[in-house]
Amino acid sequence: MRKILLVEDDLSLGETLTDRLRKEYDVSWGRTLAEAWDLFTKIKDFDLILLDVGLPDGTGFELAAKIKKLSPVLFLFLTAQADAESRLMGFELGAEEYIPKPFHLKELLIRVKHVLDAHVPLRDITLESCVINFTNMTLQRKSGQIEYPPVTDMKVLQLLIDKSPRALSRDEIMNEVWGINKNPSLRTIDNIIVRLRNLIGDQGENHIRSVRGLGYQWAFETTSKEKT
Repeated sequence: MRKILLVEDDLSLGETLTDRLRKEYDVSWGRTLAEAWDLFTKIKDFDLILLDVGLPDGTGFELAAKIKKLSPVLFLFLTAQADAESRLMGFELGAEEYIPKPFHLKELLIRVKHVLDAHVPLRDITLESCVINFTNMTLQRKSGQIEYPPVTDMKVLQLLIDKSPRALSRDEIMNEVWGINKNPSLRTIDNIIVRLRNLIGDQGENHIRSVRGLGYQWAFETTSKEKT
C-alpha cells in the first residue's frame, strides 16, 4: 500500500481527507509543520505528501524545502493561496500538482492516483557489487556495509534508470533533478557521474555510458528492478 503524509491544520478537512484516503492508502496526518516533520523523519518512506501551505508554525513551502534535501518524495500542494506567485513557488520546489481550495474531493482523489500511477518507484536495484535502495537512498555493499551517498547523486542515478534505455542530455538531467530555474553547471553533472561510477564500481562504463554530443545513458539491465 502506498504511503501518504497529509499535512493539514484544518481539523474538519483533515479528518475527511484521512478517512477517505485510508480506503486506498496508508495515511499519516500531521496538523503542524513540526508534527509533520516528526512523522516524516520517523517513517521516511512516504510515496506522496499532501501539503497545505498555511500552517500554524510555518509554511508548507518551508517543509517542502527541508524534505527535498533528504528525499525525492513526491508532493502536492493543497492551499487557499492560489495566486500566481505562490503557484510558481510551489512548482519551483518541485510540486507535482498545486490544487487551490476549495476543491472537489473526487478531483483530488483522481489527481493523487494519477501522480502515484505516473511515478511507480524503484525499490531495490541489484548490481554485481551492491544493492541500491531508492526508498532509503542507500547503497549496501556485498560485505553488508551500508553507504549514504548524496541525495542529489542518487536522484541522478534514479533518473537515468527510470528513463533507460533512453539517453539523457545534461540539460534534461539538470531540469529534472534541480528544476528549470536552478541550473548547476554542466561540470556538476559530469562530477556526479564520476562519483556514481566510483560508487557502483562502473569503471568500464558498462552501466552508465557516455553518449557523445548528448549526455549519459543507463545501459545495464539490472537483475532486480522491483516496483510496487
